[in-house]
Amino acid sequence: MTGRSAAVDVALSGDDRQALIAWSVLAEGYDEAAAWLVDELGASAALAWLIDAAKDPVAATVRLAPLAPPKTIDKAVAAAERWLRRLGEVDPAGEMARAHAVGARLVTRLDAEWPTVLDDLESRAPYALWVRGDGDLCLLMDRAVAVVGSRAATAYGEHVAADIAGGLSDAGWCVVSGGAYGIDAAAHRAALTGPTPSVAVMAGGVDRLYPAGHHDLLTQVMDGGVVVSEVPIGYAPHRSRFLARNRLIAAAAATCVVEAATRSGALNTVNHALALARPVAAVPGPVTSVASGGCHRLIRDGLAVLVTQAREVLELAGPIGPDADEGSGDGFGSAAERAAFDAIARRGSRVEDVARGAGLAIAETFAALMGLELAGKARATDGVWRRRETTQN
Repeated sequence: MTGRSAAVDVALSGDDRQALIAWSVLAEGYDEAAAWLVDELGASAALAWLIDAAKDPVAATVRLAPLAPPKTIDKAVAAAERWLRRLGEVDPAGEMARAHAVGARLVTRLDAEWPTVLDDLESRAPYALWVRGDGDLCLLMDRAVAVVGSRAATAYGEHVAADIAGGLSDAGWCVVSGGAYGIDAAAHRAALTGPTPSVAVMAGGVDRLYPAGHHDLLTQVMDGGVVVSEVPIGYAPHRSRFLARNRLIAAAAATCVVEAATRSGALNTVNHALALARPVAAVPGPVTSVASGGCHRLIRDGLAVLVTQAREVLELAGPIGPDADEGSGDGFGSAAERAAFDAIARRGSRVEDVARGAGLAIAETFAALMGLELAGKARATDGVWRRRETTQN
């Protein structure tokens, strides 16, 4: 069976699971045009559209005309050229076989192991994930904190990262990171000493554990935890894939940055976390340390909460303590939730605006907003919080 006939077969079958695997081959991690097309048509119908577009671009354009403004449609039609270059590589059955050959499995949006936290990425969510390891990815990510930072970490940074990651693992929280040198490695190693498995998110295929110098470490992560990637077997890691994979790390309940220079790649993960309205924590370093310059800026600009230990990170990841379950008697989980809800403007508010209006600390505001989201009372889109229902005073 040729790759092209495999794509045609998937499109004709209407099998959305296989089509999601196909789109993971066709489009790079968060391809905006591909995301729009799949969201509008469905995975298999979008694949069928692509095959038709190769034969008659004009008719394909006309078909999309009722769905969106011309600019959006023009982007999809233009993007078809790059997807068509990979159409011959589409073979879902072959992808599953290659995954099996390296001890991996394919998990799509339709599967039980799919991490539901990735649904918050909405159109930026991956189509499928290649997973290696003994852990259940959904369960691990459901209670996870990202610990990220500089590859060129100092001894201080590695010490603090290990202390925080070990504390998170001891508290039953999964540590998510990128498997890189420096802070990532310190976090993974510390998590391995605790009772809770870890998750390492790769920028390349899970058949090639990267960096090569961490082969043993990542193999240990797979013992109880998982190594995961949104790109197929055989794909090499490169800069754009590192940046794309950061949004998957940022989907954790909170992100903790330990040592990041002002131009650190870890700050890209922070940007994704803020877009998801996830709380961000930053560890301060010596004021003279260039390695901590990015952390200091995040704290100064009110984008991150200063933390020094695991417990403080957990206060952001989820309400804890004796007051966490005390309701306010008016349908809200706490007085802080009531205050945060009241502080959300009609057109929406960012976290710092809610904190100012409610008279809460940033950490308290994050916790309150998470509670409102779980209760279905508020929802964040691109970092802006909006009410989801009207509550009587």
